[in-house]
Amino acid sequence: MLSPETIEKIKTRMALASVFEEDLEESFILGSGPGGQKTNKTSSTVRLYHAPSGLTIKCGLNRSREMNRWIARRELAEKILERAQSELSTRRQAVEKIRRQKRRRSRRQKARMLDEKRKHGEKKAARARVDPV
Repeated sequence: MLSPETIEKIKTRMALASVFEEDLEESFILGSGPGGQKTNKTSSTVRLYHAPSGLTIKCGLNRSREMNRWIARRELAEKILERAQSELSTRRQAVEKIRRQKRRRSRRQKARMLDEKRKHGEKKAARARVDPV
């Protein structure tokens, strides 16, 4: 059984992820996997559907339905927080990329770039058609 402290931690994690009990649709389904007849005959696996995010979590780690309920809630909150963090991360990466593109080149970089452009221009000029005189 989960301790009251663990349950409180899960509740605070859910609040941080904006997961509210009224948004959850909970159903219990038959378990599967190791555990034998007891696992396969009892509906201890929990399926949580969070309507606002469209996420579905299925948890059947334990034979205890109550433990599976709380573990599923914790997994849901973690998944929502992870999704939010990745969105922030991609936004930061896009901003950083634009900032790098707009940054001024160093003198050495600029000189190297202009030198390459000059060489390329000479190469193209050498390919030009020669007019008969």
